[in-house]
Amino acid sequence: MRLASRLWSTIPKEFARPFRPHVARMTADMIQEIRRAVPEYEALLGSQHEPIIVEAIEKAILHCIDNLGDPQFRSDEWAGYLRHRGRVEFQEGRSANALQTAYRVGGKVAWRHVCAVGQNLGFPSELLFVAAEAIFAYVEELSALAVEGYTEAQRQAAGSRERRRRRLLELILTEPPPSRRVLVEHAEAARWTMPDSVVAVALEPRGDQHTLSPPALDPEVLVDLEGEVPCLVTANPERHLRNLARNLNGWRAAVGLPVPLAEAAMSLRGARRALRLVQRNLLPDRPVTWCADELPTLCLFADEFLIGELARRCLTPLDDLTPKQRRRLADTLLAWLSSRRNALEIAADLDVHPQTVRYRLHQLERLFGDRLTDPDQRLALELALRAERLLHPSP
Repeated sequence: MRLASRLWSTIPKEFARPFRPHVARMTADMIQEIRRAVPEYEALLGSQHEPIIVEAIEKAILHCIDNLGDPQFRSDEWAGYLRHRGRVEFQEGRSANALQTAYRVGGKVAWRHVCAVGQNLGFPSELLFVAAEAIFAYVEELSALAVEGYTEAQRQAAGSRERRRRRLLELILTEPPPSRRVLVEHAEAARWTMPDSVVAVALEPRGDQHTLSPPALDPEVLVDLEGEVPCLVTANPERHLRNLARNLNGWRAAVGLPVPLAEAAMSLRGARRALRLVQRNLLPDRPVTWCADELPTLCLFADEFLIGELARRCLTPLDDLTPKQRRRLADTLLAWLSSRRNALEIAADLDVHPQTVRYRLHQLERLFGDRLTDPDQRLALELALRAERLLHPSP
């Protein structure tokens, strides 16, 4: 007899009656907590499938209640259904971790209800402890049956080269990455030659993407266009990405930096950051953004809280100016810091009279004082001004 069955059989039948009125509330709380704890289930539990899942949860709870104290209590009567649910989870792209988490969250909610009701009714603590152990053993057994179905479906799909390649891509982009031995095994199964270095590319569908033909990419490129964050990885960017804009028609792309294979996730992280900056108009909107060409801006916005604090602290002397005055002095100061050229050259860049530049530089000397002669302070000022210009471009 399994642990859960043995434990349930030791709890008196009288323990069941007071819990029947709480089944619906317990089930609703489970659904709510699972949606909160496992984002992957949000869409499923908010769809037409929710009543089916609610009914299954209620039946599982009532199965326990109805069979308390029965030496023949069996927790594996749900085996067929649970294995089927596990297969469905895999086929619909949810993770095994999400599946197990959902079961454990449900167990915790069940225990909270049992504990609250049992204490209110004055049940002995020893009995509640047994109930707690039984609940969590039962949940683990049900979860294990679902995972069996999940694993079975996983094995059946393992024959698909495409799925193997997608799994390989997932492993390559995992942080921290698995051992090289694990990667080699998956690469061999996917028939992909393991390189020493790779480039990751973050992808974003454009509005017309669904009307266009699928991308034409080299077979050596690992690609996932169906995942939550579409991306690809290549070991030969010069060959595979030469015509990326044309081959990825309907997609916007950001090409990360070349990195060792074990650091592929870092390359993808930089590429995703580049896409976000493109979305905010902080980088030019092009079909393909190459991170190697945009390193200054990527570095500048690697931590926006810090760059915001730097700008706020460094540019305090400009706070009392009108917006127009602030813009003019900020532009002049940035031009001077960037080049340290004379007033004539700066005036040509800004399209103003040299005397105007001299007047502004005198104002800046009064406002910033010795900061303009300190190399560290000048660097901080230039970074702050460049960030402000990108975040608040001139109209």
